[in-house]
Amino acid sequence: MYDNTLQNQLFDRSKSFLNIDLSIENYDDLVEMLVFHEWKYYVDNSPLLSDFEYDQLYQKLVTLEKVDPNIIRTDSPSQRVSSDLSQQFETVPHWNPMLSLANSYNLEDLSDFDKQIRKLTQIEEESITYFVEPKLDGGSVSLVYEGDELVRSATRGNGIAGENITANAKAIYSVPLKAKFSKHGIFRAELRGEAVIEKGVFAKNNKVRQENGLEVFANPRNAATGGLRMKNPLDTKDRGLVLFIFQLAYAVDKGGNDVLPTLMQHSSSLDILEGLGFKIPRKEKQICATIEEAFEVCTTWENKREEYNYEIDGAVVKVDDIALQNKCGSTQHHPRWAIAFKFKAKQATSTLLDVEYQIGKTGAITPVAKVDPVHLAGVTVSSISLHNEEFITQKDLRLGDKVLIERAGDVIPYIVKSLQELRSGTEKKIVFPTNCPFCDTTLSKAEDQAAWRCENVVCDAQNLQRMIYHVSKEAMNIDGFGKSYVEKFFEYGWLKDISDIYNLDYDKIAVLEGFGEKSVENLRASIEAAKKNPLHKLLNSLSIHHLGKKASKLIAQQINSAFDLVDWTEENFVEIKDIGPVVAENVMYYFDQPANVEMLRRLESYGVNMNQTEEDKPKQAKEGAVFSGMTILFTGSLQTMGRKQAQALAEEHGARNISAISSKLNVLVVGEKAGSKLKKAQALGTVQILTEQEFLEAIA
Repeated sequence: MYDNTLQNQLFDRSKSFLNIDLSIENYDDLVEMLVFHEWKYYVDNSPLLSDFEYDQLYQKLVTLEKVDPNIIRTDSPSQRVSSDLSQQFETVPHWNPMLSLANSYNLEDLSDFDKQIRKLTQIEEESITYFVEPKLDGGSVSLVYEGDELVRSATRGNGIAGENITANAKAIYSVPLKAKFSKHGIFRAELRGEAVIEKGVFAKNNKVRQENGLEVFANPRNAATGGLRMKNPLDTKDRGLVLFIFQLAYAVDKGGNDVLPTLMQHSSSLDILEGLGFKIPRKEKQICATIEEAFEVCTTWENKREEYNYEIDGAVVKVDDIALQNKCGSTQHHPRWAIAFKFKAKQATSTLLDVEYQIGKTGAITPVAKVDPVHLAGVTVSSISLHNEEFITQKDLRLGDKVLIERAGDVIPYIVKSLQELRSGTEKKIVFPTNCPFCDTTLSKAEDQAAWRCENVVCDAQNLQRMIYHVSKEAMNIDGFGKSYVEKFFEYGWLKDISDIYNLDYDKIAVLEGFGEKSVENLRASIEAAKKNPLHKLLNSLSIHHLGKKASKLIAQQINSAFDLVDWTEENFVEIKDIGPVVAENVMYYFDQPANVEMLRRLESYGVNMNQTEEDKPKQAKEGAVFSGMTILFTGSLQTMGRKQAQALAEEHGARNISAISSKLNVLVVGEKAGSKLKKAQALGTVQILTEQEFLEAIA
């Protein structure tokens, strides 16, 4: 972008501008100097000026723009951060879909990918060149340039459209506000990139937040994705985001003609972007003559991932030739010419210091290991679920053990094993409690289950968890009533059980810090709206063991009121198709407890719906429905609709949704990556197997 001669000239002129008073005639030169120094600092990583010197030049720029606002250029560094706060982000379409990537984990997977490429392109013996790039772990972003100016930026969203974050993208210094695409015959271009935070910057951010009493960020990825959606672009700027560009996804000339094929290779398109001033993820070796060579590059990067300044969770292998990419095409989910190579789960060792116990909404007691804090796959791990007593016994875990910890898929920490060869003899056996750690009720465990449970229906700790679930989106969906409010109101003694949610003193809430008249009214409105929820939602929200959404709907179809269940026997329950004796036993036990029935009576007195609504009644299939009387199951990833939408459509056309492959299944609808369910259905030989498109055609 800048040859050595030009860099020297800009540096010398910058130094001279520091020592003189500037006039309007110097404005364009000053803008170009500052843009150059931003590039040196944020893209080239080799700043020529100190921060103080840059700030001096920047202030001179601001002064000139105040004297004559009409001179302000769209690519002026002063235009990176607007003064407007975004209350919400509008949804905007991508020019080209931002597809996901298929995953691979070993050489065999990559070899299968290579075979697919050869089949699609009809290349048997010739070499196919692959381009390998690091899979940065941050937030995906698209940039749109028209007439050389940045006009729009968006998040990935659902791949077809994303949230408009243009103001925030301009606050990222590695994003050029202008780029001379016109030199390459391009009028409109859409770029794909990943917004990330350098590890050192992330650590500094967290240190500052901790010193200011703020909650620290969990990991660089979360900090980056959250930074993209800040209401104030100044906050985005303060996160220290960097945007790496990994693809020129769309490029047309003024006539709307596709320019990408003329660029020949993906790698050459990145060279162009780098020449225009964009930050490109460059590594030691990226062009590979064979898939085996690409695999070697991936594994080399995996072994060195901790040395990189940014978190990477894999590598991406792409066909380099753009013409071959076009031959391969894409599914609705992913391009066929690219694949992600996922790095193995990270592991680390730590010391098991203690075991604490938590209680769930159904009374299950879960042991939680407290370990010496260890940095693992981008986060600091100090607590790990031990699931149940059997898990502790099977792994022979003891207090004081050195343990091997893994984050499977870089998500959930997991104790793989204790390192028994390192035991000193001072380790202590973990003794699981016989009584509830919260109310001292004797714990019980069913023969066929691993969890110990507290059966005390008025256990305060259980009630707290039930209330948290009750207000959640999965249950009664009381908007604005999050976990933190439930915990706070519980601590104040305002909430003791679910019924208290509908009998709050809003005057008391209004005087709490962080609440205002509007927020209290919004909370009141949300609670009032929840009172009108259908019966099946209420049943599901009660946290009765094994009574989930589906079973709640089936039961709600058969009763007029929740109180009908007080008199129901097991026979009443099992007469309902798909309701078994386990659900029956748990629901009967719940309604046998006077405290539970009294709580439901209080709910009723506060205006909460206890009766069957139109939404609860069985849906009538359309006359002559194509799937009338049939059972149906969806498997794999559906491309044109969500799973719930597909199931609702199936019900409208006479089908009954079931959850597993069995001899009772009539129709299996197969999406992407169908897996074992497809194989089981094929083995039965009695199941009609449809693609997603065939299913849609059948109900059309």
